[in-house]
Amino acid sequence: MKDLRDKVALVTGSSSGIGAEIALALARQGTHVAVHYNSRRKQAETVVSQCRDLGVRAAPFAADVADTGQIKQLAEAVLARFGHVDILVNNAGGFVRRSLLVETEDELIDQVFHLNGRSMIALCREIVPAMRARGCGTIINLTSISARNGGSLGSGLYSSTKAYVSTFTRALAKELVKDGIRVNAVAPGVIDTPIHDGHTSPEVLEQLRATIPMGRLGRPEECAGAVLFLASETLASFVTGQVIEVNGGAGLP
Repeated sequence: MKDLRDKVALVTGSSSGIGAEIALALARQGTHVAVHYNSRRKQAETVVSQCRDLGVRAAPFAADVADTGQIKQLAEAVLARFGHVDILVNNAGGFVRRSLLVETEDELIDQVFHLNGRSMIALCREIVPAMRARGCGTIINLTSISARNGGSLGSGLYSSTKAYVSTFTRALAKELVKDGIRVNAVAPGVIDTPIHDGHTSPEVLEQLRATIPMGRLGRPEECAGAVLFLASETLASFVTGQVIEVNGGAGLP
């Protein structure tokens, strides 16, 4: 994928899990990578080191994406370091904690939406002007299979915010198509990542695994291929406003 060589990508939540695998997959294609993290500094530095070993420029950037002030600082720091951003991957997100929807308090609603929804809006708001000035760019948002099926018990708030991500992706694609900027999303199914730690019991994970035709949970690296495809102008120049499902057959459109 030679068209990804020497491009610059910002991948949020890329110190572990799907985000880390996306960062490494891009680096293997010659893309320079801004590795974002919140609290996992050592893990982020490991990903940065692995990217540099692949011959690209990479650097870690810390920010709590639930704080729009820190998002602004993140965007400014990345643009100052790399000069521009060709590929924005909005991957950061999480459950915060499980709660039945009818028992969810305003504080948790704000926390989950700020983490999964508002953070994406705010970072696009900061990065899009730089893309628009260059007349090109691609934005890839990470949504979820739960955006369509409502998720497992207690994850309804998370799932609802992911449905927001999917709809936001389609709406933003319409807004930015005239600027030469493509906007798409990847919707992972049940993937074996740290997002489940402390939130999903082994029993629930087993129940979820049983619903997957392939008979297993997905691996983080199995989500990276869809991101590479969407990032490539050679392969996906006519693709915008789409959500690509990566779920082992668990959910069929």
